Amino acid sequence: MPAAVRAQGRRLVLGQSVPLTGPAAQLGIQMQAGAKLYFDAVNAAGGINGTIIELRTLDDGYEPDRCKANTDKLIKDEVFALFGYVGTPTSLAALPLVNQNKIPFVAPLTGAEALRDPISPWVYHVRASYYDETALIVKQLTQLGLMRISVFHQNDAYGKAGLDGVLRAMKPLAIQPQATSTVERNSVDVAKAVKDLVSTGAPPEAIVMIGAYKSCAAFIRAARKAGYGGVFYNVSFVGTQALLDELGKDAMGVVVSQVMPYPFGNAIGVVQEYQSAATKAGQKFNYTAIEGYIAAKVISEAIRRMGARASREALVAALDGMGNFNAGGFTVKFGPGKHVGSNFVELSMLTDDGRVKR
Repeated sequence: MPAAVRAQGRRLVLGQSVPLTGPAAQLGIQMQAGAKLYFDAVNAAGGINGTIIELRTLDDGYEPDRCKANTDKLIKDEVFALFGYVGTPTSLAALPLVNQNKIPFVAPLTGAEALRDPISPWVYHVRASYYDETALIVKQLTQLGLMRISVFHQNDAYGKAGLDGVLRAMKPLAIQPQATSTVERNSVDVAKAVKDLVSTGAPPEAIVMIGAYKSCAAFIRAARKAGYGGVFYNVSFVGTQALLDELGKDAMGVVVSQVMPYPFGNAIGVVQEYQSAATKAGQKFNYTAIEGYIAAKVISEAIRRMGARASREALVAALDGMGNFNAGGFTVKFGPGKHVGSNFVELSMLTDDGRVKR
């Protein structure tokens, strides 16, 4: 490994590719902002073992080709590790470069199984999977007696990952989605999906949504305008705060599965740390930002454990050694052959006055 990668003059550079523009921009902006809250605090206190952490972020607009180009550039610029990417299709575009160049890829904001199985020795997940999220969603719906369930999903690897999770959860119950329909990535053209799912035949009792906030908000508004009175369930990647902002009063009753601790209200541990840092920086609390904050705390702990001889292999060894890391009420368990650190999932409900209820 080049000396520049090992040392970089008491500075470790982490490379990040996220959407900072386009219809999914809030996901990248919030993920970056939350991570920087933690890194800035660490650096202000003198760094980790005297080493400053720099987060170098490039905009990919939530497009795989741009993410791949960004990843290639970051690797050529000899960043120490890749961190906090946002999205399934984008992270999958980066994966071959990650494995080819043997560079750690830590805490991507995605729950897709394709990034978890087969396991890569270089990829580490802080969040639960879409299988975990959709299992809880299907469990709650069916326990409520809601069996007519349709799926609205993005027409790409992310949407397929969510749909696969729903199908997997339904299989033991001997049920199938009543109907499925898609929306293109970075599009709000939902007219066909509304027709497919709610305007033709008997409407479903619930719709599980696997998309980003712009398209999901557009679908919810259009479905309700078409007279749909059932319930909407989203997975965490939708971007809870961004969905709230898009929907306004139309957010009432929309459910979102969450893979991070509740970032609002009275809190202890890492949530209190995050709230204090966000308040000081003038940022509103949200789930995507706290994911960035916790992810930054996890990789910072691995960097601390790595010691003075910084190398990518040493970072991987440090992550593998974090068998029971308590980040302050949120536990991450890594190990050799175990690169998914958490299976935590809970459900939240949006209100018409801009709040999130557990």
